[in-house]
Amino acid sequence: MKRGFLIALVAAFVLVALPAGWFLGSWFMPAVLEEERPFIVPEGASLSTIAVKLEEEGFIASSDRFLMGAKLFGGSRHVKAGEFLLPMEGGGSQILSILQSGDVIRRLITVPEGMPSIMVHERLMAEELLVGDVSVPVEGSVLPDSYDFQRGEPRSEVLTRMQTAMTELIRELWPKRSPDTAVKTPEEAVILASIVEKETGVPSERRMVAGLYSNRLREGMMLQADPTIIYPITKGKPLGRRIRQSEIAAVNDYNTYAMAGLPKGPITNPGRESIAAVLNPEKTSALYMVADGEGGHVFADTLEQHNENVAKWFAIRRERGEM
Repeated sequence: MKRGFLIALVAAFVLVALPAGWFLGSWFMPAVLEEERPFIVPEGASLSTIAVKLEEEGFIASSDRFLMGAKLFGGSRHVKAGEFLLPMEGGGSQILSILQSGDVIRRLITVPEGMPSIMVHERLMAEELLVGDVSVPVEGSVLPDSYDFQRGEPRSEVLTRMQTAMTELIRELWPKRSPDTAVKTPEEAVILASIVEKETGVPSERRMVAGLYSNRLREGMMLQADPTIIYPITKGKPLGRRIRQSEIAAVNDYNTYAMAGLPKGPITNPGRESIAAVLNPEKTSALYMVADGEGGHVFADTLEQHNENVAKWFAIRRERGEM
């Protein structure tokens, strides 16, 4: 009797302990493969839905065992929505920890300062992980920056974030504008900032260039900004050649060599610093500028000084074989 009882007791223990040990081992074991794959947790998905999805995609062997382990050992942290990189054949504990950590895969789409809207559109459409179509955004409506997106997200939602960021930036900076600014509305600020953005690639020059153009606007002078000639031809893309005399003389709503004041609209999407420069321009009496041969500009208060600077620039170009 005693011997039979002991045998039954041991058998019962084995029947309980082996599955429990196997379950604990499978829950806490590390990944046995180095392979990793993306896994998407939909917004608002329940843990049961996530467990079934994990099983269907081959990350775990059993959704029921995963749910049991999550309830026993998962703690109080919630699973985050987003895209995660998960190990194949990893333990349930490891997978749950990754999903609870919130360390989602960061996918970025970048709009550099001075990228025109036609190229923003091309970049959005070229991103294969986004879905849906968008139209070319209004010029000057997108704030250059890097934006997070998720696999399968509509392009329209990413574009909305880009445009919302610009709206919020203008709302932030406009009340802080200096009395020295020549622009009268936020729309004018974006237009002039787009010219400043295109006219200099040297960050330290932005406020000086903004100051120069502010002086010209107040004096009623033509801005004579080369990028405004190019915009109607290419919509802001590089021209790829020298500007022709006929293009300099062309009369349209953008060419500031043929009209005084600001063009009809922005000629690109200006960055934060260019907008800030227009709203707080350098206090200067400069009215003229010309390239210095090193990527920047030389500024002048008078036409005589400017002509001397132009002569120096032409001499540099002749030495380079450009003239």
